[in-house]
Amino acid sequence: QLQHPSAEVRECACASISKLLQQKHVIPAFLQRDVVRCLGPLLMDHSLAVRETAAGALRNLSACGGFEVCDDMVTKDIMTPLVALLKECSTGLDANQLSPKKCREMNKNYIEDIANEAINLLWNVCECNNTAVSIFNKEGCLEAVLHYMKKFSTNVDLAISVANCLQAVTEDNPDLLSSFNASAQQVLETVMLCPESTMKHILLRTLIAGTIWNIKDTIPPGSLGSMVNAILKIFSESLAIDAGETIIRMNEAEKNRLKLPAEAAETEENMSDVIDSCVLNEDDDMEEIPQGKVRRENDISDLLPSDKWELKEVTALLMAQQTALEIIVNMCCSEDPSEDEWEELSSSDESDLFMENSYNEGGGLLMSPLCLSDEVNSAFLNNLIPKKVSSLILFP
Repeated sequence: QLQHPSAEVRECACASISKLLQQKHVIPAFLQRDVVRCLGPLLMDHSLAVRETAAGALRNLSACGGFEVCDDMVTKDIMTPLVALLKECSTGLDANQLSPKKCREMNKNYIEDIANEAINLLWNVCECNNTAVSIFNKEGCLEAVLHYMKKFSTNVDLAISVANCLQAVTEDNPDLLSSFNASAQQVLETVMLCPESTMKHILLRTLIAGTIWNIKDTIPPGSLGSMVNAILKIFSESLAIDAGETIIRMNEAEKNRLKLPAEAAETEENMSDVIDSCVLNEDDDMEEIPQGKVRRENDISDLLPSDKWELKEVTALLMAQQTALEIIVNMCCSEDPSEDEWEELSSSDESDLFMENSYNEGGGLLMSPLCLSDEVNSAFLNNLIPKKVSSLILFP
């Protein structure tokens, strides 16, 4: 069916495989049938819908299969059609086949949706496989990926996918640093300065801040202090949000949102009953309107809606805070003191007093300045990072 002449049949086959691949126990059977080489060419299918579903299936395979499956995907040359797809989508991003008005009417932008699936696939394989990262560097994928990032103001989900991918490919990748010219850095800085306050935008800024930390060696020494301060300011804003209160608030918002359609359906059904009664009184022989019609059409309100935006907001916040904490740990550990420095500190008569002062100045978090550069240490204290981190681990 993947080779069927009909695009609709190919799309349906890809969608079915995509759903099945979310079940980890079926993945070995698909790998035995060489699913990667079967789906790979469909990334460049003439049908945009087939491209999207094929990319989605491969994304699920990479996400659910783990490191070994991602290695196998790279070995079977998934990067060749994937890179071609990313570059083609990047070229067609601004000259979309559909007008913005038509896209709004369809509630669909195929190019951006395909790009989102492809970027997530790229993120997964690059996070698991060094060869994929090398291909990313060699093929100049950064330019295409950053082009997608420019859509952050209208498509934050795509931007978050790009930011996740960027954070993965920039980690311990010195060969990529030369590609981050002034134009590339300007794109990242623009996103960091985005004033939107939704949880998704907080996550986006946090991921971009992490990417900038990964490429800090490209920052001029004179700008390093302000860069570190800007990064930690974003982390501070993320960590300052009470996740518990946010979960409660979003839960209430979801209940209220789901309650409105149910009430509307009940009102509509009651009105329908009144109308039916009036009509039947006028003419008992008139055919009765099916009583269950309104209820059946609104049965979907009993299920969580497909967007589930409240859940997505909470998830974005938790991911932002987790990401911020992980990067803070990396910032603390990236400049480890030598063994001689630790030995000198531990043998000093003043070491106990020093540690006590570090604990107090850090707002209760033990942190040795020996582990941090002056810029990082000052930015930590200025943005109250120790205090905010410690508040997250305190029980109410």
